[in-house]
Amino acid sequence: METSITPEILEEFKERMHFTHNSEDSNLKRLLSFSYTRIQNSCGPFDISLNQSGKEIVFERTRYAYNDAVEYFEDNFISEINALALSLLPNEEGDADEEV
Repeated sequence: METSITPEILEEFKERMHFTHNSEDSNLKRLLSFSYTRIQNSCGPFDISLNQSGKEIVFERTRYAYNDAVEYFEDNFISEINALALSLLPNEEGDADEEV
């Protein structure tokens, strides 16, 4: 899965963080890329442009990384990480959920 962060994703993150300058773009892009890779390693591959839940988690992890608090991220977002991982599991016919 491609882990490059598009200019659109970078701009969306900057808007969310209320950054109006471009001086940190390369650092932000690097942090977004690291976070995207980390979340994919934990949850499975997804397209950040198409998966809103995945994008939100990547943005939150990047925010924590930017603020030098990434060690607190997993504890604070474990339910969201687990939900994303479950949503990325392939659907199989005959799942127990269908029988209930």
